[in-house]
Amino acid sequence: MTAGANRLRDLFLNPAEQALFPDWELATQGLVAGFRESVGSDIDAPRAIELVGELSLASPRFRELWARHDIMPRRGALMRFEHPQVGRLVLHREKLLITDTDGMMLVIYHPDAGSADAEKLGLLASATLPVRPASEARRPTRPEPPAP
Repeated sequence: MTAGANRLRDLFLNPAEQALFPDWELATQGLVAGFRESVGSDIDAPRAIELVGELSLASPRFRELWARHDIMPRRGALMRFEHPQVGRLVLHREKLLITDTDGMMLVIYHPDAGSADAEKLGLLASATLPVRPASEARRPTRPEPPAP
């Protein structure tokens, strides 16, 4: 996860980002449904058109999900990650809209207090772990199915 990056773009186009999600299919489904809900009736916005076009051309999975027209409000959820340095992490995700912005949102991930996940997050925060290249991620990326 990179601060300031586009989560939707990264989840579909960045193999290192995909490797973080053991439930990639479920994550992509929820993210596209949440994006569609946030776009609402403003689907003609140039930024939305550009992003949907880019992802539709590059990802059969995105095309499939976008065509379903699923809508899901953005809300808190329990998220599972497969981190290349600390392994499995289960974190709570909260999404907070920032007022008076063009749809900016603050996303917070936090563990249960005193849990093994809290310890792992503490290790990551201490920056004592060496950073492994994305090519060494524990889980291979999921190949995209052939386009119809």
